[in-house]
Amino acid sequence: MTFLKRFGVALALAVAALVAQPMDRAAAQDEPFIIVQSTTSTEASGLFEYLLPKFENMTGIDVRVVAVGTGQAIRNARNGDGDVLFVHHTPSEYKFIADGMGIRRFDVMYNDFIIVGPKDDPAGISGMDSATKAFAKIAGSGAPFASRGDDSGTNKKELGIWAQTDVNPQDASGGWYRETGSGMGATLNTAVQMGAYTMSDRATWLNFGNKKNFEILVEGDPTLFNQYGVMVVNPEKHPHVKKHKAQAFVDWLVSAGGQEAIAEYRLKGQQAFFPNAD
Repeated sequence: MTFLKRFGVALALAVAALVAQPMDRAAAQDEPFIIVQSTTSTEASGLFEYLLPKFENMTGIDVRVVAVGTGQAIRNARNGDGDVLFVHHTPSEYKFIADGMGIRRFDVMYNDFIIVGPKDDPAGISGMDSATKAFAKIAGSGAPFASRGDDSGTNKKELGIWAQTDVNPQDASGGWYRETGSGMGATLNTAVQMGAYTMSDRATWLNFGNKKNFEILVEGDPTLFNQYGVMVVNPEKHPHVKKHKAQAFVDWLVSAGGQEAIAEYRLKGQQAFFPNAD
């Protein structure tokens, strides 16, 4: 093939790509679904199974959830692999916005984290009102502790609590401190099998069916507050983002109707999440 022919073919392919790109973007906007990058707790608790049919029946917009740890959900959203980000680590969410990756962040709801463990409580933390002191006591006793170790919102909160102690759990990694690299449900299963303490969001714990002799040992510390936020992925960074459909979902979550639906969700007769959109 001569140089001119090769140049002509390359030029034709380049023009075709430029023409096809807007068409692909337009086609993406016409797809009747959005992708929500979210954390495992909203899925494992059954919240989405309860909420999404209400939104979908009202709008006709199908919502497809990718449930991973908060850290991975944020990385996925940064890569443009979603239209909405719905997670629970506020500092990371604000950085996502500050970096121009999201349009605007909204508080949606909250619940709390709890420390659970075997009823015989070898570290003697039951009834303590400080998560930090409870963690230090677990470490001092050498009792096993199961960490998600997956950069999730729960894992970030847990590491933040360890940072307030004199203990670096990484020094004990593989010993009394075990990192599962798994979601909350799998980590709870591991903890039960090992007889290990762990920290869980309350909703996943309520929906967890393999409790055996495990119970909540520490709760109520303000440090264990667990806020969730939601935002649309910035279409200026990722033009395929379905901005209007995504914003409709966010707007519904923070509306009176969405907030009421969140408040009505119950697990074992208990309210699982508490709406607090401003």
